[in-house]
Amino acid sequence: MKAFIIQFPFGVAAFDDKKGLVEKVLFPKKALAAARSLLKAEAGKLSDEVFSLVTLLKGAGYDTFVFENANVADETQRKMAVKVEVAKGAEVEDLRSQMSQVAVESGFVNDEQELNVWNRNVSLELTKLRVKGAAEKRDLIVAQGIQTLDDLDRTVNLFMGRLREWYGVYFPELDRLVEKHETYARLAINLGYKENYTAEALEKENIPKERAALLVKAAEASMGADIAELDLQQIQALAKSVLEFYELRKNMDNYVDRIMEEMAPNVRIVAGALLGARLIAIAGSLRNLAMRPASTIQVLGAEKALFRSLKTGARPPKHGLIFQHTLLHDAKRWQRGKIARVIAGKLAIAARADAFGGNFIGERLRDEINKRLAEIHEKYKEPPAPKEPKPRPERAGQPYRERREGGGERPFRPPPQGGERPFRPPPPQQGGGGRPPFRENRSGPHRDRRRRRERR
Repeated sequence: MKAFIIQFPFGVAAFDDKKGLVEKVLFPKKALAAARSLLKAEAGKLSDEVFSLVTLLKGAGYDTFVFENANVADETQRKMAVKVEVAKGAEVEDLRSQMSQVAVESGFVNDEQELNVWNRNVSLELTKLRVKGAAEKRDLIVAQGIQTLDDLDRTVNLFMGRLREWYGVYFPELDRLVEKHETYARLAINLGYKENYTAEALEKENIPKERAALLVKAAEASMGADIAELDLQQIQALAKSVLEFYELRKNMDNYVDRIMEEMAPNVRIVAGALLGARLIAIAGSLRNLAMRPASTIQVLGAEKALFRSLKTGARPPKHGLIFQHTLLHDAKRWQRGKIARVIAGKLAIAARADAFGGNFIGERLRDEINKRLAEIHEKYKEPPAPKEPKPRPERAGQPYRERREGGGERPFRPPPQGGERPFRPPPPQQGGGGRPPFRENRSGPHRDRRRRRERR
């Protein structure tokens, strides 16, 4: 015999071929528990209520079970070893129309109004659980991590600019001799006064000997102003904060790398942890990135240039955010478009493997990229020859007039034969009164326009 398993907000019910109620398993009268069971069924998992109902039906002689969810049907067949089928949409809607009748007959509610209140409460709890599940996705955590990393970079650069200007009042030569921000801040903290810039002290700070000699000479002949101890303490406090930011950035970098290895290992191998995280953040989620074609991933992040080219007919961008990829960034200019297409194609495959539960194929994709790049470097060693300009179209009956070189003023045009047109006075006004046709007493552009009209 065949039984139809239908999920309701108040429980799970079974119907026979004649659409009669056979058996039911009700949820506890707690909206949160019912919402969790419904969410479990939406995910294609076998809930406790469905398991109990199928067990009861098997004891009653039913051997075929029809489900409305194909994933739940497969899960039931795998765990309970029963014959299952998937119901059609019309059959499910016909059975769902009996929801109020089943709820009242089973004793779960007293009337339809009470059922509406219960459905509302379950819907609210179900929405909360869905929002919570969406917020717990790891790709959103990755997006927050990479955005925090970018904010830290901007903050460190801002504070280091202020530190270099402030400490440069005392030791201006240090700014051009030490380029690395972290080393500059460490020297300002550990050495401070110019008298402490000795070869031994700089060697302890892991400064190369050649650069250390230049720093010692610059400290001895510095033109910076004297500094008070209180001022130096404030500068060193700022430098300590900068070093703490550097340590925080290092930890955040490692955190993003670990999350990417856990969530998107294929994207991490193909694009790197930071670039992969930025692509996921721009796309919105890993699933959104996987649903996009390779051509869209190639220009992701260059939307302004893309739409400007569509609007004005300018050249479209060859790459967007993936320009940060090392293989693309270090490539020659005429090879970047081809390399961008290769990387974008492999990124699309890697994102789909990560989003939809595929196997780890990152190493194979990376080898394919390196193989294709070797072919591009071999085939396109030299830049392509410049394209010849297209010939200008000729006008009908006469050749195209070339533009004057260098601009300049237009040539003088002689007046027409017979000289300029003579001035024609306005006709006298009839009637003797009123406003004169020629506004001699008025000034401004109106008078000039009136004169030009009457001259014509």
